[in-house]
Amino acid sequence: MKKSKPVMPIPVRKALRKFGQDIRDARLRRRISTKILAERASTSRVTLNKLENGDPGVAMGTYATVLFVLGMAHRLSDLADIKSDTIGLELEEERLPKRIRKSVSTKRKE
Repeated sequence: MKKSKPVMPIPVRKALRKFGQDIRDARLRRRISTKILAERASTSRVTLNKLENGDPGVAMGTYATVLFVLGMAHRLSDLADIKSDTIGLELEEERLPKRIRKSVSTKRKE
């Protein structure tokens, strides 16, 4: 039986393809060969080739390790940063109470 590829939305496939191309461009700008990068990332050249082509079957850990080797791992932590989650922030703000009332004290100070 032939292994079927996971069904991915078109925008996700395009984003992965661009991500892989960006990683390839970063590798080339650093003048690192696929052989050296694959060795440093503890992966095979075949997997690195798949990664650079945006294959969705490549593990997230492999992407993270390749970014680390390229000196770009710090940017990985910003992908789903709460500060850039505008939809989530708007939804959170909708759940806030419209106004806050002061509690009425039953005892009066005299």
